[in-house]
Amino acid sequence: MLKTVAEVMSHDPVVVKPETPLKEAVQILAERRISGLPVVDDAGKLVGIISETDLMWQETGVTPPAYVMFLDSVIYLQNPATYERDLHKALGQIVGEVMSKNPLTISPDKPLKEAAKVMQDHKVHRLPVLDSEGQVIGILTRGDVIRAMAAS
Repeated sequence: MLKTVAEVMSHDPVVVKPETPLKEAVQILAERRISGLPVVDDAGKLVGIISETDLMWQETGVTPPAYVMFLDSVIYLQNPATYERDLHKALGQIVGEVMSKNPLTISPDKPLKEAAKVMQDHKVHRLPVLDSEGQVIGILTRGDVIRAMAAS
């Protein structure tokens, strides 16, 4: 029988809010040995996800975009808007300033195979699982998928 996301996901994942201090989010990730947290608003609706990748900006800092001068004009070799976003991540003090917005999600009734394909295609390590009201009811990680494969 084909497994569904609901059978394999971690239920009741730890979540944080956009106003949660970054230090607190880092503590949770370290203590629980997890690599990401769903970010929810006061109504419990998903607004983003914060991951180790988002937090790496805090340590590494940001390199200004490369440019060339040509006839007294500055020509950027990469998008300055990307630099702006990265700078916010590097200087952010709260989760909302650092999180990735609009994360991919999945519903609990989807086949595990479909979830694994989404994760593979989009190179994501976790999928928040949402109910029909958009509430976070679980999280599916690559580890969950691998453990399900090992158990079958």
